[in-house]
Amino acid sequence: MPVSAPQRPPVTPASPAPVRYPKVVSLRPRLGPDDREVLWLYVLTRVGIWTTAGAVRWLFPAGGDRALWPGSLLSPWQQWDWWHYLHIAQDGYFPAGAGPWTAGWDNREAFLPGFPLVLRAVHAVVPHWAAAGALISFVAGGVAVLALARIARRQLPDAEAGRRTVLFFLLSPCAVFLAAGYTEALFLALALPAWLAAQRRNWPAAGVLACLACSVRATGLFLLAALALLFVLTARGRGDWRSAPWLCLPALAPVAYSWFLHARTGDWMAWKHAQERGWYRDFHAPWEAWSHTWDAAFHHTQPTGYAVMWQAELPAMATGLALVVLLLRHRQWPEALYLGLTLWALGTSYWYTSIPRSTLLWWPLWIALASWSLGRPRVRTAYLCVAGPLSTLVAVTFLTGRWAG
Repeated sequence: MPVSAPQRPPVTPASPAPVRYPKVVSLRPRLGPDDREVLWLYVLTRVGIWTTAGAVRWLFPAGGDRALWPGSLLSPWQQWDWWHYLHIAQDGYFPAGAGPWTAGWDNREAFLPGFPLVLRAVHAVVPHWAAAGALISFVAGGVAVLALARIARRQLPDAEAGRRTVLFFLLSPCAVFLAAGYTEALFLALALPAWLAAQRRNWPAAGVLACLACSVRATGLFLLAALALLFVLTARGRGDWRSAPWLCLPALAPVAYSWFLHARTGDWMAWKHAQERGWYRDFHAPWEAWSHTWDAAFHHTQPTGYAVMWQAELPAMATGLALVVLLLRHRQWPEALYLGLTLWALGTSYWYTSIPRSTLLWWPLWIALASWSLGRPRVRTAYLCVAGPLSTLVAVTFLTGRWAG
């Protein structure tokens, strides 16, 4: 039975209000009614995405229109970056002496070790690799939505805030990547609790969780910068400042990985050079990146399936820039720093890549949309009517092996 929400107060925020960070409080040991509603919503959307995957498996089999067998249940999820994570988990980074000096090298060192290590550990219990990856994302996604809902409830003065934020997040256009064997769900399962712990001024927990997040995605470094700014803005007295060393802990993950790569390749920047070789992530001015993306999207230089995804990159970047302005207006400095650094990293490559997928990591975006929609039924209706079909379209694109960002 759904839990009835308290009467909504008459104040309806149009955008996120400035965050007031209260003193540290203990983590709630049990799931409350709102948490259970969020998890129920999460399970329902998982049923929906797996139903879509099952239909894709039958309608678009690998053997073409004349195929008599649709393939395994997990075959639609084994796409693109999944193979990099799988090969790292199975064989390590430099199997049999292969590496960047080998012809046809796959540049796997561009992928941080956090997810492959977890995948290898879960595989010890779940023998099927793809099932192990799906299980990681399923569990991590549940943790992420719980943390996201709690962050939203702390920020917005409405009983519906947590559920509304999670609803918008789970139906976002690139939500399929939360169920795939990718890093988004695992990163959020570490980054959002780290942020929640920091808001509660539990800096040891924030430091440990951020360190783990930094081992999963390079975005963890931007989270670290935001946590450091949040600490400076909220630290009170010597007791708080004694916790400052915990914020040095997250830097250990990228330093250790760089040391590992240097020991094998002699290159301290091996991760960055792999990104450049494989994904054109060498530095370009922001206007050059926009121009190259525009050309790829509209000047008929790329196959249409790729071009339409580059068309999606441009509004995603514009959305991110607008969100940074909104956060600055409302003096949410740490969140603005996190998003600003993310956009700088994504917006200074040869062209934009994976910005729509990166929106999953922009938790202030989903809170802002929820805030805007509270008390405005048309906003919620419009979002669901547009985001729902887009989410299905991106899911089908990814699950059929086409490039989806």
